[in-house]
Amino acid sequence: MIRKPKNWENVKAATERIQLPVGGYIVKIVAAKTVSYNTDMGGQIDRLEIALDIAEGEYKGFYQADYDSGKRQSEDYKWKGVLRQYLPMEDGSENDEWRKSSLKAMMEAIEDSNGGYRYDWDKPESQLKGKTVGCVFRLEEWAMNDKKGWKAQPFKFVPVEAIHSGKFKIPKFKPHKDYQNDTPDNFQSDSRPASSAPAPSAYDPIDDEGDLPF
Repeated sequence: MIRKPKNWENVKAATERIQLPVGGYIVKIVAAKTVSYNTDMGGQIDRLEIALDIAEGEYKGFYQADYDSGKRQSEDYKWKGVLRQYLPMEDGSENDEWRKSSLKAMMEAIEDSNGGYRYDWDKPESQLKGKTVGCVFRLEEWAMNDKKGWKAQPFKFVPVEAIHSGKFKIPKFKPHKDYQNDTPDNFQSDSRPASSAPAPSAYDPIDDEGDLPF
């Protein structure tokens, strides 16, 4: 005979893991910080790392729900919705000009989406917490522990109005660096604005093992 578990009436039944479709979403910034990394040349580069969550539509609260579920299984589980932006090094290189251009596009998208807001360069990046902005998600391949798959990842910020009006483009899928010939198969895609359903880049895709534990 099976013994009835304690608190059975309040136990939540396991459900199938939901996949976030690629597309455009309205998101809210949960946290932001700058992290320094060592480069292959022996120097350092800073990266702005922004944790976000879906703020509107069918998938509202997607990353919070994922985080809460993951933490019940492992205390080491980390927040999965993170957009990373390399910051300029002021080294005069062409790549650095691209980083500046991408950073400006990001900041303008945030400013345009929050009426009257202007980023204060004399204050820490934590000022971005709570701001709303549009975000385009693209399909990216992950690989870890002899397993691999595809999932939608934050790619870049755009003004909220661009998402609501559908004036955005979803970038081509990105295979894992070790599996460049891979292509996604039978992955759900949705290019509608999230309000109704939902060249080299300075925005960096997220490795599963490196997400921020916000």
